Amino acid sequence: MSDSLDAQKSLEKFGDDFARVKDEVLKVIVGQTHVVDSVLIALFAGGHVLLEGVPGLGKTLLIRTLSQALQLKFGRIQFTPDLMPADVTGTTIVVEGEHGRDFQFRKGPIFAQILLADEINRATPKTQSSLLEAMQERSVTVGGVTHVLEPPFLVMATQNPIEQEGTYPLPEAQLDRFFFKLLVGYSTRAELTTILERTTTGKSASVQALLDAQQIMAYQKLVRKVSVDAAVQDYAVRLTLATHPKSEFATPMVNQFVRFGASPRAAQALILAGKVKALLAGRMHMVFDDIKPALLPAMRHRMLLNFEAEAEGQTADGILENLLETTLADIRLETQTVESKK
Repeated sequence: MSDSLDAQKSLEKFGDDFARVKDEVLKVIVGQTHVVDSVLIALFAGGHVLLEGVPGLGKTLLIRTLSQALQLKFGRIQFTPDLMPADVTGTTIVVEGEHGRDFQFRKGPIFAQILLADEINRATPKTQSSLLEAMQERSVTVGGVTHVLEPPFLVMATQNPIEQEGTYPLPEAQLDRFFFKLLVGYSTRAELTTILERTTTGKSASVQALLDAQQIMAYQKLVRKVSVDAAVQDYAVRLTLATHPKSEFATPMVNQFVRFGASPRAAQALILAGKVKALLAGRMHMVFDDIKPALLPAMRHRMLLNFEAEAEGQTADGILENLLETTLADIRLETQTVESKK
């Protein structure tokens, strides 16, 4: 009985803390509620986020505000074409001491808990690759010595989808390490009015620190404890396999427009994001509907479209929405067939 009471208290506390952090961020960020929700889901699932949008939409401000509300060490790297890997990870330098010269490692800005990789696609592939080990292993190796990053470690990267000159598209291996790719859109008329009122009148909102690293890691462990029924897990598996051309579950649009489908990390993202959604709904078990909201942000950057898709103006989001409808229809048909045979 006590275990069930503790679980219920944890559920309620998680929901309350999630809402409090969200409200605190929205004191500064106007609109973009879905983006804020998704960033927090990725945080509690332990994943990195790529924010894509034109300049001036509040991507950098969102990340900085989030770090203030979470009492986490904040680091920022402005990615430019001349940025070197050592500028990210740090380097070993020679220091003159009492006993002669000594080698010391000077940490780079990557040694943070929330790292803002601003305009990440402006750096060369060599520099972009300096993030790979940190994103996957939560560690940095310099001069043969491995340095473990302080948990929780979250990379929040931004990129501009419009400018092509002086940019380097992220390699697929790096894109795959982002839990979510979120598209930041323009503000509405009412939102833009609110932005002007907040930023041109001398008023500034103060952000209160609500959660610390220990609380966040405790919630990340709670997320892993959410149970997943075999049918729900198979649903995530089918959605992932359906993005693979010529596979058993591939849709006609996937076969026509997709070169390569999503990796197993996509299925992991669907399940972990679904577990967070389940907690927010007050449940310690997932249902089918918990997976749907994560489909586009978890998979849009993990699919490689072919030339025909580009020529016909097809997008990853459009293909994924069709995939979701088709897969759901197939599952309903299979269920009806099984029930009719009973």
